[in-house]
Amino acid sequence: MRRFADLYDELDSTTSTNAKVEAMARYFRDAPPQDAAWALYFLTGRRLKRLLTSKVLVPWTQELTGLPDWLFAEVYASVGDLAEVIALLLDQYERPAAPEEMPLSWWLEQRLLPLKDLEPAEQREQVLSWWKVIPRRELFLLNKMLTGELRVGVSDTLVVRAVAQVAELPPATVSHRLMGTWAPSRAFFEQLLSPDVSDGDASRPYPFYLASPLEQPVESLGEPKDWLIEWKWDGIRGQLIRRQGSVYLWSRGEELITERFPEITEASESLPDGTVMDGEVLAYENGRPLPFSLLQRRIGRQKLTAKVLSEAPSSFMAYDLLEERGEDLRGLPLRERRARLEALLKDKPGFTVSPAVEAASWEELAQLRHESRERNVEGFMLKRLESTYQHGRKRGDWWKWKIDPFTVDAVLLYAHPGHGRRSSLYTDYTFAVWNGTELLPVAKAYSGLTDQEISKLDRWIRGHTREKFGPVRSVDPEQVFELHFEGIAASPRHKSGIALRFPRIARWRSDKKPQDADSLASLQELLHAQH
Repeated sequence: MRRFADLYDELDSTTSTNAKVEAMARYFRDAPPQDAAWALYFLTGRRLKRLLTSKVLVPWTQELTGLPDWLFAEVYASVGDLAEVIALLLDQYERPAAPEEMPLSWWLEQRLLPLKDLEPAEQREQVLSWWKVIPRRELFLLNKMLTGELRVGVSDTLVVRAVAQVAELPPATVSHRLMGTWAPSRAFFEQLLSPDVSDGDASRPYPFYLASPLEQPVESLGEPKDWLIEWKWDGIRGQLIRRQGSVYLWSRGEELITERFPEITEASESLPDGTVMDGEVLAYENGRPLPFSLLQRRIGRQKLTAKVLSEAPSSFMAYDLLEERGEDLRGLPLRERRARLEALLKDKPGFTVSPAVEAASWEELAQLRHESRERNVEGFMLKRLESTYQHGRKRGDWWKWKIDPFTVDAVLLYAHPGHGRRSSLYTDYTFAVWNGTELLPVAKAYSGLTDQEISKLDRWIRGHTREKFGPVRSVDPEQVFELHFEGIAASPRHKSGIALRFPRIARWRSDKKPQDADSLASLQELLHAQH
């Protein structure tokens, strides 16, 4: 655990990508393979399910420290992170000068994970005994694991670079081996580093190739004839795999969603073995995509009833062929992959090839782009016809030329502490619009402000707090922010009756007064116009 705490501190204390890669590579070389596998599990964004709730952790902390409820609440509100609060408060205990170092894997497999099978009294006895002897750094990480909130501030790309450096393998190979579902084990980590291991997991998807936002004039890309131009579909990016007689549908978030879309699975039975397609799962009917909100009904339901299936019919819109009869096609130019995809899906019911948009000039395409919302799409995808299928976000060959987002001016109503290095700052915000004389919350957002703006706003929040609800503060309704969002839908789960899709902060409107913010009626009009 101590070695992992050292790595966590190294990653948390630098912004240098090279330093982060070197720190992880050094850890992977020196740590036992079983520990390295668990570290890799957390570094790639995977998390344990919550083992214990704050309802038991807080009273246990108060039992050891003697803090009354009001004082614990004050400390929690100041720090903003329960795991850190507990570690700081318990630091008063005298601890062994050099407690025996126990491996990360031992802590997880022999101590933490078995907790879920113990009675509450046994859980309390175990956890309190750990809290009294573990140093604060390790205690903080232990608490993060207990609550299922351990996150490390490092990107998958850097993790892949570090593993590739240790294994002396191409990053693309490492990235592929890390895709899909895997268990943190010694065997997995050793296979990951092996130069000879075959990627034999039939369900494993390829790393996704991600387009970059088009920020330069579209004319700078050259002639439209050199590009495959498609509509940017508003669905769930996915890879559809048929290997060894089975079908697997993976989302871009590496979630296996096969069971959510039985009609796609059924249609895939006609595909030849050794087929992998990249595309989009859409709510789709009569040759036209339906609003994304219909697709969400599939994701949120535990049981897919006949009613849900009929209300939100789905289809797989294919736009790339990555594997054909077991042959990896990613190194071929898009022009050839596209031709093979069209030949493969010809006369195959249940599938559609993303149609190419034809236009003589970029000006003509710009005019067509104005039809995006009427078509339930988000703009255009621009893909160089000679491009190979890469991994990650490599700029130059794939661009997304999106339509302008929707905007709303809203008033800051609540502030929430951030996570990790920002756990002591208020970085997550709830915004409201006017409903008559009342401000009604409509969106939560946490991205879009600079570090300087966050620090300035944090100071303002602390000086203009009205009430505290645990770590959350309600503030004077004085600050107006322009929010951008991608879509709007009716939502009976929200008091406002609406839900904004992908809201983020565009700018701090210090030039506006609260009464200048938008109204709920204006968002309702937008909702009705969309439908």
